[in-house]
Parts: sequence; C-alpha cells; structure tokens
Amino acid sequence: MSEPAPAPLATVRSLLFAPGNEERKLRGALESEADAVIADLEDGVPAAEKDRAREVVRYVLGERGELGEPGVRGPLRLLRIAAPPDLELAAEVRVDAVVVPKATAAAARELPAVPPAVAIVETPAGLREAHAIASSLAVAALMLGAVDLSAALGLEPYGDGLELLFARSSMAVDSAAAGIQRPFDSPCLDFRDLDVVRAESALARSLGFAGKACIHPAQVAEVNAAFTPSAEQVEWAESTLAALAEGEREGRGAVALAGTMIDEPVAARARGILARTRRDGA
Repeated sequence: MSEPAPAPLATVRSLLFAPGNEERKLRGALESEADAVIADLEDGVPAAEKDRAREVVRYVLGERGELGEPGVRGPLRLLRIAAPPDLELAAEVRVDAVVVPKATAAAARELPAVPPAVAIVETPAGLREAHAIASSLAVAALMLGAVDLSAALGLEPYGDGLELLFARSSMAVDSAAAGIQRPFDSPCLDFRDLDVVRAESALARSLGFAGKACIHPAQVAEVNAAFTPSAEQVEWAESTLAALAEGEREGRGAVALAGTMIDEPVAARARGILARTRRDGA
C-alpha cells in the first residue's frame, strides 16, 4: 500500500518573497528553484502601491490574466496578505496558502480553512500565543518574523543567532505540540553573504525548523541544500527502517543496528528524513 501524499507545504524548504507590485520580480521568483514563492502585499509594498500590487498579483497568479494569457506555474504560490479583504484575492487566484503577518490567536481563529495559512510570529504577544495560533484549524505552519520581534524585544544580533534561541525553540515546541508541521525560519537580510545564510539555515534546522524564507533568489540554493537530508542521512534512515521491519517480523519491538538500539521514536525520525526527500514526485 502506498503512503498518502504529503500536504503541499510539508516538503517546502525555501520560501522566496517577491514584492507584489513588481511584476518582473514576481515572475522571476516563480521561475526560480524556490519550493514556494510568497507574493507580498504587506511590508514589501509601499502603502501607495497596495492596489497596484493586488492587480499585479491577480494577473500573474491568476489562472488567466486580464489579457487572457495563461497564468504562471512553478513553485507553490503563496500570498502574504496586508488586510483581511486580501483573503478574497487569495481565493480568487487559488493560491496554495496564505501568509498571515503579525499573527494572533484571535485572528487565526477567523481564517478560512482553505487555503491553509502560514502564520508569522513576529510580536511578543504572537510568541506567547504561538501554541494557540498553531492549534487553529486553518494554520498549517508557523514562520518566525525575526526583524519585528527583535525590534519589539530590544534584541541585538550577537553573531551566532542565540538572541533568538528562545523564540525558535518555543516555536518548534508549539508546532509539535499542536500537531502541525515544523516551522519556517525568518529570512537572512544579508543576501550577499551566503556564508551567513548557510549558518542561519544550519542553526534553524538543528532547532527543528523545516525551511527558511528568502528575500533574494541567490539564497534559494543554499537554503534548499541546508534543509535537504544528506545521502548519509537517507542511507541511515533506509537501513534503520529495514532493520526495524525485520525485527517486527521476528516479533521484536527493538533491534540493534551498528551497535545502536532502534525503537519506534528512532523509526519516526527515520521516516521524517525520508519524507523530506520526497519532492516533485521523488
């Protein structure tokens, strides 16, 4: 029996933001190697350009634009809304998910179940309510909004990312406790320094994050690589599940592999590694 297909966001590693008012950048993002593209109607768009951004998004992400041309296909299509009425636009162009800024538990409860939502935790209140936000039926994943949260808390970068250790760790715990997928990390603002992108990605992955947002196409490859299981991890996962299956056939609940005991929690980790390799039908 084949396993059920994962939810659309379950194997997303990179989420590339693109300003909704700039058609060229939005189309370029949709032609990138990002797993998902977030058409931005909020912080990435000046107030005077909001209405234009909505028209650009309607044209580019819609099944057919105003001129009757086919819409753009490619990565998953997400929309970061700027106001509740933008949910109507999201439904009209049939995005794969909406991204909700400055999420609160009360706002999350008002979201429609379709499309699913990625809730950005970027305020102190949002961080305190992260479990309640994650428990809302519409929310598929949380995303860290590090810039706004750091400003609100008076955090100062220390060079190793540890000023956000509590926020990242608590979001990973709250996501798991609510039964939703692992969270996404905030984008790295220094898009020219790929060493920083790699370091931030490695830290976020070690703390239980599934992927990371990007603000420039140059970051995508590094993020994808950081959140893709290595060949050694895949080999370990396959060997682990094979050994456990053999043990079950022999009536044993725990078996040894290379001197290490394997039981169901270890098998769950192995299944998670293999699930994260299943993209584009792989």
